[in-house]
Amino acid sequence: MKKVAIETASKTYDVIIGNHLTDSLSSFLIEKGYRDRKIWIIADEAVYHLHGMVLVEYLKKTFDVTVHLAPSGERAKTFEEFERAMTHGLMNGVDRSSVVIALGGGAIGDMAGFVASTFMRGVPFIGVPTTILAHDSSVGGKVAINHPLGKNMIGQFHQPEAVFFDLDHLKSLPEREVLSGFGEVIKHAFLSGEDFFEDIKNSFRGLGALDDVFLEECLERGIKVKADIVARDEWESSVRAYLNFGHTYGHAVESASGYGNRTHGECVVVGMIYALYLSRKMSGMTFDVEGFAHWAASLGYDLTIPEELSFAYLYALMTRDKKAKNGEPQFVLLRNIGEPYLTRVSKEDLEEADTFIRTINR
Repeated sequence: MKKVAIETASKTYDVIIGNHLTDSLSSFLIEKGYRDRKIWIIADEAVYHLHGMVLVEYLKKTFDVTVHLAPSGERAKTFEEFERAMTHGLMNGVDRSSVVIALGGGAIGDMAGFVASTFMRGVPFIGVPTTILAHDSSVGGKVAINHPLGKNMIGQFHQPEAVFFDLDHLKSLPEREVLSGFGEVIKHAFLSGEDFFEDIKNSFRGLGALDDVFLEECLERGIKVKADIVARDEWESSVRAYLNFGHTYGHAVESASGYGNRTHGECVVVGMIYALYLSRKMSGMTFDVEGFAHWAASLGYDLTIPEELSFAYLYALMTRDKKAKNGEPQFVLLRNIGEPYLTRVSKEDLEEADTFIRTINR
């Protein structure tokens, strides 16, 4: 079992990474004084049937537990599902002394965290992520739901009490979700430095070559990258924006495709190729963008942009991105691997990058 300390201005907490963490979670709840309080589990319905029932039966031996099931993936992050979760809490005796446990992938973590941040003006929550992708979203306290006009547009900062990353949960992930999760791992490598990036390029040759030791190492290194940035900028007023590398164009593609139709991590990979092209053009970054794109495609990432998703449509979505200023998109680009910066990019350059990514796999 490993621990990564997340230190922010408002709270310090641990991310615990290991196997068979149910006992550790129960002990943590007891130590925090929740033995006589309501435990409100908000779970992905598919994950619940795989892992949640065993967890709930174990916790019910000691705690008063209520369970709310939400749809899988981005379908959980709607106004309707937010209201449905709130109604469940109100009808089942959840109060200000209760604690929320978010059981599922990144989408459930986002939604359940947002529910916790707003229920009776805020109750504590614990993250129990069950996907590789959630190693990113479960750390740092950004919680949100989606709006039809943009991803994560309704949200706030609400740090968890702890995060329990049980690697046993990852064994049931479909290949599509493993690839999605590694999209964020690759992002952390680009933000970290050449060593992390080269380790991934040399070791991650396909899903069949993914071993547990390598996966655990990648997760720990990725979480440490995010922990360092969050410690310096909890409220995303400066360097925390770097964590959005690959997300501005990626979020636009994800939103335009319809939430849930393409995985978040895959869209981030598309967005990183887009941002790498701009980095090479605008900052003179020396990097084989085409080679990276072909490597990503060889792993199974779909890098295509459907014709019906016009640049004009994607550009309109990018102007509504949270980092945009006065309706003008801002991008996280790289001077070199490990050297991100934030800059405005002209519409003409954005369209040029869009053309590049549409043609790279033809």
